Amino acid sequence: MLIREATEKDWPSIWPFFRTIVTAGETFTYPTDLEKDQAQGWWLLEEPNRTVVAVDDTGAVLGTAKMNRNHMGNGSHISSASYMVAPEHSGRGVGRALCEHTLDWAREAGYHAMQFNAVVETNTNAVKLYRSLGFEIIGTLPEGFRHPEHGYVGLHIMHKSLSRALTLRGVPR
Repeated sequence: MLIREATEKDWPSIWPFFRTIVTAGETFTYPTDLEKDQAQGWWLLEEPNRTVVAVDDTGAVLGTAKMNRNHMGNGSHISSASYMVAPEHSGRGVGRALCEHTLDWAREAGYHAMQFNAVVETNTNAVKLYRSLGFEIIGTLPEGFRHPEHGYVGLHIMHKSLSRALTLRGVPR
């Protein structure tokens, strides 16, 4: 698997699984009726932010991630990222590879932390993945997400320090 910068030429490959994931309404706070052009503008980010795709050896897009500054001004040292994996490629390490890639990007770009603002608590695979990579749930907005099957469920705020200066008994947090 190769992770590379996404281009507008990748959008036709991203859009089908992007639409499937967003329309399902189970994991993203995007409108479920999001139109293709608007979705492209929200997902394919301009520098200094980035969007990448994970591709197989044939060039087929397996998944995608966008990474960006989470806040502006005096909070601009915090990064964020979002991930989508084509359902037919889930469970094969694509999401983990994308997440590790975004963490490397954030460290190299000088961010002090990565924060996810809205991880749906019923998205247990994502929560498990993020925890395995050192993210902590620092809060949950009760009933912050209207899940189509489970009703109102919580939205986790998850955080991982990237700063080497923050240590606990000599172990990076």
